[in-house]
Amino acid sequence: MLQYPAIDPVAIAVGPLKIHWYGLMYLVGIGAAWWLAKRRLAQFDPAWTKDTLSDLVFWCALGVIAGGRLGYVLFYDLASYIANPALVLRIWEGGMSFHGGFLGVLIAVLWFARKHKKPFWALMDFIAPLVPIGLGAGRIGNFINAELWGKVSDVPWAMIFPTDPMQLPRHPSQLYQFALEGVALFVILWLYTRKPRPTMAVSGLFALCYGVFRFIVEFVRVPDAQLGYLAFDWLTMGQILCLPMMAVGIFLMVLAYKRQEQPA
Repeated sequence: MLQYPAIDPVAIAVGPLKIHWYGLMYLVGIGAAWWLAKRRLAQFDPAWTKDTLSDLVFWCALGVIAGGRLGYVLFYDLASYIANPALVLRIWEGGMSFHGGFLGVLIAVLWFARKHKKPFWALMDFIAPLVPIGLGAGRIGNFINAELWGKVSDVPWAMIFPTDPMQLPRHPSQLYQFALEGVALFVILWLYTRKPRPTMAVSGLFALCYGVFRFIVEFVRVPDAQLGYLAFDWLTMGQILCLPMMAVGIFLMVLAYKRQEQPA
């Protein structure tokens, strides 16, 4: 068993002002994605300025935060937030949904594409390889918050999390998700985009791989207490939300390559 490296969730405290590591991880993810986007900008569209890219990053970040929070409220704990709406603003305590954030980004990119007269799927293919950076940073934030831990386990790397009332060794599922949704997904997409790909293929690969990785980790991750398992004593809300992602991912990739094969 490994010792959990207890880290104060508050990174900086100045009087009543507290800056949490969870929030800083979002800034790290957005900043790193922004930096990599600048490096790929000339390849994507030489006519674009850095100001245009900054606008895109801003609206995507807004989509992630607003969509992620609203997605968590709707998908995971609607009753609690109806009883106390002020909880919606307490983002530093966690409670963000990737699937909600993903929908928020889709809406932001759709609006941005129409405003700048840029094909929607071309923008999504440009953004997709950047997303795993934010996903990985977010999972590190979950780990520091000692939340979203896994099932009880006797693996050598199991940990006892301070937020676990039972104080039992568990899978560090946040680190599994960091490794898969963050590192592995980033490497897969970055290698895949080293060569030109048909429009929609990169977005499809992202949706498929994320869905598969998340579906797998959900088997060792404890579901949200207010929901539990939704069916068969193993099916979670996260897995249900990943099923359409995987289906859409496969559809987009098949469609992308079929369209490429068609004569102009």
